[in-house]
Amino acid sequence: MCAFANLSTMTSLTSWAELNQQYLQTAIAHVRQQLKQDPTLFEPVAFSPEAPPALVTLCRMFRLSEYERDLLVLCAGMEFDGEWATLCATVQNDAQKPYPTLSLALATLADPHWSALAPDSPLRYWHLIEIGAGNALTQSPIRIDERILHYLIGLPQQDERLAGCITPVASDAIALVESHQRIVKQSYQSWIQFAQKQSLKQLPVIQLCGQDRISLQAIALAIAARSQLNLFEIAIDTLPTDIAQFHLLMRLCEREYLLSQAAFWIDCTLESDLNSTQASLLSRLIDQLAAPVIVATSDRRRQRQRRYLSFDVDLPSPAEQRSLWHQHLPNLTNQLAPLVSQFNLSPDAIETACLQVQSLPITSSDELASNLWQTCREQARPRLDELAQRISSSMGWEDLVLPDKEQQTLHELIAHVKQRSRVYETWGFGSKSARGLGITALFSGASGTGKTTAAEVIAHELQLDLYRIDLSTIVSKYIGETEKNLRRIFDAAEAGGVVLLFDEADSLFGKRSEVKDSRDRYANLEVSYLLQRMESYRGLAILTTNLKASIDPAFLRRIRFVVPFSFPDQQQRTEIWRRVFPKDTPTENLDFDKLARLGVAGGNIRNIAVNAAFIAADADEAVQMKHILAAARNEYVKLERPLTDAETRGWV
Repeated sequence: MCAFANLSTMTSLTSWAELNQQYLQTAIAHVRQQLKQDPTLFEPVAFSPEAPPALVTLCRMFRLSEYERDLLVLCAGMEFDGEWATLCATVQNDAQKPYPTLSLALATLADPHWSALAPDSPLRYWHLIEIGAGNALTQSPIRIDERILHYLIGLPQQDERLAGCITPVASDAIALVESHQRIVKQSYQSWIQFAQKQSLKQLPVIQLCGQDRISLQAIALAIAARSQLNLFEIAIDTLPTDIAQFHLLMRLCEREYLLSQAAFWIDCTLESDLNSTQASLLSRLIDQLAAPVIVATSDRRRQRQRRYLSFDVDLPSPAEQRSLWHQHLPNLTNQLAPLVSQFNLSPDAIETACLQVQSLPITSSDELASNLWQTCREQARPRLDELAQRISSSMGWEDLVLPDKEQQTLHELIAHVKQRSRVYETWGFGSKSARGLGITALFSGASGTGKTTAAEVIAHELQLDLYRIDLSTIVSKYIGETEKNLRRIFDAAEAGGVVLLFDEADSLFGKRSEVKDSRDRYANLEVSYLLQRMESYRGLAILTTNLKASIDPAFLRRIRFVVPFSFPDQQQRTEIWRRVFPKDTPTENLDFDKLARLGVAGGNIRNIAVNAAFIAADADEAVQMKHILAAARNEYVKLERPLTDAETRGWV
């Protein structure tokens, strides 16, 4: 064994870069001597075992023999020495071969062996060298891989073949709350314990399950940092579908793990958007990649060939959220309890809300509370805006005409939402089980009887956004799609700050059928899934139906408030007509008692009033009975009903 590989004493060089450069130059000089068959001894470069040159580290990582090391240096010499090509041609006695070949290496380098260029040899398996085209393997040109060349000279240059597929994850992550720190500690300790028993190739996948991608990534960064690894993200939508290219990607990622001390972060939260081929390749990548892997998922992935260590990453607890608010806004006092009760925000969302509020010219605590509440509402919107219709409304109690009993029930519902934190947390009702803590209401009644208006009034009273979901568009004939649609909506709503209004509830929650075929079985599974989410949902969900009788009693038992919206009697219709015109609308000689003879619901009354206003405005007149008569005729055409003389006698 030559002295070149045995040195371990310190040099007087002042930096690792200088040592590395000199060590590589000496290695090239050593190979040059072998090419020239020069027996002159050279002065080797000493190095510290704690900070060895890149070539030494590379040989250890990939377990290169001395011959394989010298063959790699032979290829590297072409990139550093301008006379190397001439030297190669001269030694091979062929001017047409100004490049290294296996034949040249076998003839000149010490301790040669044919296996150095076998397909499973380290040089070829890890793509440390590339073999060009030629008539014979021994005569083909060989060159050093560009990424390996950069590594030898100390440049952290990423392989171009990985560009766009893997990217380093920025390390400016948010501070972790205590519950997330525990996940980091448990993950790291599990990796360490497992690595002591098994090879690194079998290191289990750490699976982080949650909805807040920023927190999931922050936890992954912390796990990698604690493991002294750099974190790289593999973009799942860039995986090549060509099998050869896919295997090359995996091999290069495994090589990058060794070169960069890397762990890989794979965001699977959007896995459902992949086609079957992409999904299959993703599973193969996670199972077979011989490197530390951390995956983010909305729901737990099923364990396949590789062991999984799974952790549920919930949003911070109420106590942790209160602490975060205090960290960013120390002067928050009475405003804090309502915020934590109503909004379930991530650390990043809380920090963003505080930064937005701090940039505003606020002069009082009431103004601070108002702006903070509005900012939290905005933080909770983005995910739901893609899935449901946000209804902006300023409807108040004066716009709602209901019997006293139903009005009282709605006030009680609002009280439940406002006092949720006190009853469930302070008084302890929520400490034993999360089931049944959601506040749910069913509004039943014919179309136009005020169900949506009541939801708007409640949202306005609570100062929350109202999102409308038409369940008839959510239900799918394809197995599993309805559940997926519901999951997205409920997951997006978990940030709080919203009232969910599910229209046409009977389209999904009808009486559970007797199982006669697979479709019936899956339909019942969809209902069961919804029941589970409703029981654990921390916000307010309002469901509407025109057919209460079609709702399964098992589902009704899980609804806290059931409010019937009956068809308005004549006295109620009179009151609706009195309230339907805004105060700025000019009216003239309207007889509300006569208008109440129209046998229509409140929704139809509003349609008639709006249409009459347009007719009057076009005539440049105040709204009069004649305009309402014309509008009523149009509404009755839509209802496919005749407008009788008894209803309109004496109007005009």
